[in-house]
Amino acid sequence: MILGVGSDLVDIRRIEATLARFGDRFIDRIFTAAERAKSERRANRAASYARRFAAKEACAKALGTGFRKGVYWRDLGVDNLAGGRPTMQLTGGALARLGELVPPGMTARIDLSLTDDPPLAHAIVIISAVSAAGEAA
Repeated sequence: MILGVGSDLVDIRRIEATLARFGDRFIDRIFTAAERAKSERRANRAASYARRFAAKEACAKALGTGFRKGVYWRDLGVDNLAGGRPTMQLTGGALARLGELVPPGMTARIDLSLTDDPPLAHAIVIISAVSAAGEAA
């Protein structure tokens, strides 16, 4: 059962300009330490940050709150599962909101797709409720 869908498109040049203007202040406000470590290793760090920025926006939309009701930027972190598939790690207000969405006896699955084709970066997030056996409801 799909609980929420969110999509976002970001201009990589805008993130690049923001990085140049605000640097660590911007990075520290928006990104988790793990996201920062991964993006700083990339040849095109602006594109990496832009993909993650788009994922956070898309996830906030899928939660149905945007960045309100206790959901903050660093509550939403892009991570990879063991096989490499990207997903979102939620903490704080985002995790609380996710808990409100998931029906009793089910767990949440967050699917994330990231891509970029300069100058744009895109992310889509689908939040689903799955049974204890891991099957979509």
